[in-house]
Amino acid sequence: MPAKLPTNLEEIKEERIETDILVIGAGNAGCFAAIEAKKLNPDLEVTLMEKAHIDRSGCLAAGMDAINTYIKKGRTIEEFVRWSRAQAGGLIREDLTISLAEVLNQPIEEWERWGLPINKEEDSDEYHTRGKWDITIRGSEMKVILAEKVREFGCKVYNRVVATNFLLDGEKVIGAIGFGVRDGKLYVFKAKATIVATGGAAGIYKPYQADGVDSHHMLWYCPFNVGSGYAMGIRAGAEMTTFEMRWCATRTKDFNGPIDTISVGYKTPMINAKGEKILEERYAELGGDAAPRYIRANVPMMEWMEGRGPCYVDTRGMTPEQIKDMKIDYLNERPSFVLFLAARGQDLSKEPIEIYGSDPYIVGGHTASGYWIDVKRATTLPGLFACGDVAGGVPNKFVGGCAAEGMLAARGAVEYLSSVGMTEIDPEQIAREKARVFAPAIRQFTEGDGIIPREMEERMQRLMDEYAGGVHQFYRMNREQLEYALKHIRILKDQTKYLVARDLHELMEAHEVIDRLEVAEVLIHHLMFREETRWPGWQTRTDFPEKNDEKFDCFVNSKKDPTTGEIKVFTRPYEQIIPGDRYHP
Repeated sequence: MPAKLPTNLEEIKEERIETDILVIGAGNAGCFAAIEAKKLNPDLEVTLMEKAHIDRSGCLAAGMDAINTYIKKGRTIEEFVRWSRAQAGGLIREDLTISLAEVLNQPIEEWERWGLPINKEEDSDEYHTRGKWDITIRGSEMKVILAEKVREFGCKVYNRVVATNFLLDGEKVIGAIGFGVRDGKLYVFKAKATIVATGGAAGIYKPYQADGVDSHHMLWYCPFNVGSGYAMGIRAGAEMTTFEMRWCATRTKDFNGPIDTISVGYKTPMINAKGEKILEERYAELGGDAAPRYIRANVPMMEWMEGRGPCYVDTRGMTPEQIKDMKIDYLNERPSFVLFLAARGQDLSKEPIEIYGSDPYIVGGHTASGYWIDVKRATTLPGLFACGDVAGGVPNKFVGGCAAEGMLAARGAVEYLSSVGMTEIDPEQIAREKARVFAPAIRQFTEGDGIIPREMEERMQRLMDEYAGGVHQFYRMNREQLEYALKHIRILKDQTKYLVARDLHELMEAHEVIDRLEVAEVLIHHLMFREETRWPGWQTRTDFPEKNDEKFDCFVNSKKDPTTGEIKVFTRPYEQIIPGDRYHP
């Protein structure tokens, strides 16, 4: 039974924990970070802080049907960098991508030793492949396996604890603070080093499935990944990069199911209402069916805008065996999609699957949005390391890359520990955060009226959708729209003082919308700054429709002043390490 909301600050119980390394977020990257730290030094105290429950948390909660980045026999690190660079429109951190690729296969092979079933080629020990970099797995229990290993290595796990802010000594991160969504306690984690491994940001934009009946969180991404790791860094003054490279995916219309599994894995062409093979016929110069993902996201939008929608992936050429195999793939990752097809009585050999775009996300595992880090995965805040979806600069990490980056962050953090001791926390800092965290609960008790998180979230989502390039605007935006969005996001941020929470779960939702607003404000600044269109679909400026290499062949970064709240946006140069054409693999 969840605890009751407090009626005043004095009755809130506190729990204080000291640890060598604190890992915030026990998803894929966080678990591999914790395990790697214990491998490097079993005597270290390693603690994980998890909003949900480690057994089924993060992007792998429901399982996966493939590992999307694995360097197969005969392929090289240079090929991997070239492919990832081309997929991201020529703009990635090559230093980070190379260091990631050097250890990319290690966590996957270890996962298999722990019990993850990885499919093999017939009569061979080679992994079964799908596309250039995918290997197929039966991964419905992969997160459970990983969680069990975290416990076996002796890491401490605090489940159902919502992280709200870092603890700071000047700019140095010395731990984090949060509250228990089941017990209502304030949790204070004091740490020598902190690794942020939270997910990206979903739910900033209105999804097209939200139809007034309620498909509120029928998303491409985990709905419980709301960008809190980004928001905590933004509030602490960390440097962020490339938020404007949003992730918008081509999805199954009215279900939001994965499409690359069908179109890439089974080579089904994308067609429009006229039956034309869109990518092959209209985008041949960009790679046709192998065009970068932002092009693939933009294609259905363009076809609809130009009167040739709806669009489909044409499954009518698939063999009965292929259709059966594809459904088995989905049963490992998205079993409800198979039920969706069955409920509609859809025979894929006769009727293609309709596709459309998703709402936009900020997610560093797919694009390059996130903390600005060095090769040891250290952020610009001393004592803080970042990995996985929350770390920027390395798109196309996916499952394997996020796991590998967790290992790299742990190595950086363990090395950092040798130079630091435990720092005392200013009691005033804890008191201020305690008052901020529980304010919506106290307001509910004292005022009995206010804005519930759901109301503010819906206003934010509609605002971002209509004025900051949401799916209902075909991802298009201009300066005037973005200025309107920024003005009203700031109004919403000011109105967060009127949020109320009627139970601990709603208190969590209140902080989720506060964090989403923090991310949305920075995102708009990035979208406004990049006065060009570099990734049509992910970032389309109608007032600057062309690419401008002279000004913007670089990273757009930002930093918020924690004292004044001013957001400074600036650029960092792109550095090419692997030679060759950046736009073709």
